[in-house]
Parts: sequence; structure tokens; C-alpha cells
Amino acid sequence: MLVDSHCHLDFPEFAEELDAVVERARTAGVGRMVAIGTRLSQFDRVLRVAERFDDVSCTVGVHPHEAANEPGEDAARLVALARHPKVVGIGETGLDYFYEHSPRDRQAASFRAHIRAARETGLPVIVHARDADQDMAHILTDEMGQERFTGVLHCFSSSRQLAEKAVELGLYISLSGIVTFKKADALRETAKAVPLDRLLVETDAPYLAPVPVRGKRNEPAFVAHTAEAVAALRGLAPTDLARVTTENFFRLFARAPKPSA
Repeated sequence: MLVDSHCHLDFPEFAEELDAVVERARTAGVGRMVAIGTRLSQFDRVLRVAERFDDVSCTVGVHPHEAANEPGEDAARLVALARHPKVVGIGETGLDYFYEHSPRDRQAASFRAHIRAARETGLPVIVHARDADQDMAHILTDEMGQERFTGVLHCFSSSRQLAEKAVELGLYISLSGIVTFKKADALRETAKAVPLDRLLVETDAPYLAPVPVRGKRNEPAFVAHTAEAVAALRGLAPTDLARVTTENFFRLFARAPKPSA
């Protein structure tokens, strides 16, 4: 069994064939999918997707791109919405200095509020990090020093130093199709070094389809290609990589229901 720990099933790209997308994921061996919240104003849309399928969970959060326009600094609201049993995580949240669609101070304030909500709920925080390694390491270290929390750096494409800091702090690293891209040699070296018990896989669908389906719209079934590539990097059989990453997922996302035996 595989888990797609991060996908955007509520996005318009899937609207016309969502049932078929989920069924293809099941056929590919994906036993759990997590539909990720990016805007509180659209949380109902994410929740409807999760409620529609037994094997889909969801999260609640405000993407850093939306930090200037959404109430992501309201930890109490995040906590309230997270009470729904389908919600298994807080986010995605974090820092994105590549696009900077929101001011950095607003991104940071929203990020810290999500961490507070993660602590209060006991749910993991899903972290987006792009071109912000120094500030990301500082905030994670500072917040962990105040009170511990759990979480994952999703779609990881940052430096090995940030990966090592995250692992040191007790966080997880999730790899997407980027690890299969031709120019991702540095990321592949990082993927080899992350402790196996801290590793997850994801699609970030509909974006970042892995080789050999690069260029297509991504979907949860394609997490199998990423997992196969990571298994080869680590010298593991694909079934062993699937087992380990699935065990890691359910350890981190403790509220997510496990499939019945």
C-alpha cells in the first residue's frame, strides 16, 4: 500500500473526473490520499471531497501565497475547523520567497499561527518551503524551542541543510515527483540521506508529475512512480519503500484511519 500524503483533489483540474481519478489511485495501490487545504474560504470545498470518499482525508490551512488575503493568523479558527474528524493535519502553511505573493511578515505570522494550532490539536503541520531556508530553519527552531509539535516539510526541494535541521527537530520530509526530474541531482542526494523513518511520498497533484509521466496533469496514482524512484535511490524493493513510507504516514498523521486488514 502507498499513501499520497499531499494532493489537491478539490482543484478544478479534477472536477470533471474525480471519481475516475480516485479509482485509478486505488488501482495503483494507493490506500489513502490527503486533500490539502490552501484557503480557509475554500475549506468547505476540500471537506466535501474528503467526505465523498472513505479513503480521502483532508487538512485545513492557508498557503503562504494566500497569507495576505486569508485569516491564516487566526489559530482559534484553524483549531475549530480541525475538529471535523476528516481533518488530519494543519496546513499547508509556510514560507515562499520565490513568488512572494504575500509579504514575508504576513507569511511568517500565518505560519506561526498554524504551528500554534498544530500544538493545540495535536495534528501535524504541513509545511511549504521555497527559497526561504534561513528563515524557515529559524522559525522551526524557535517554535520547537517554545513547545514541541509534529509536522512534515512537503514537496521537499530545499537544501540538504534544511532537511537535516528538520529531521533534527523531529519533523518528516516528503518527496514529490521533483525527485525524478533530470536536474534534481542535489535533491536525490538529499533523498538518499534522509532517515527512512522520516520519509514520506506525495504527488502535490495536479502539479509536478514524475518521470515517466512528466508533462501530464499529475494525479494520486502517479505517486507509485515517485515511490519507485525513491526505492531505487535507497536500494530498496518498491514494496519495502511503500511499507516504510506508509508506516511513517500513519505514525505522523495519527488521526487518519488505517485500512481494515
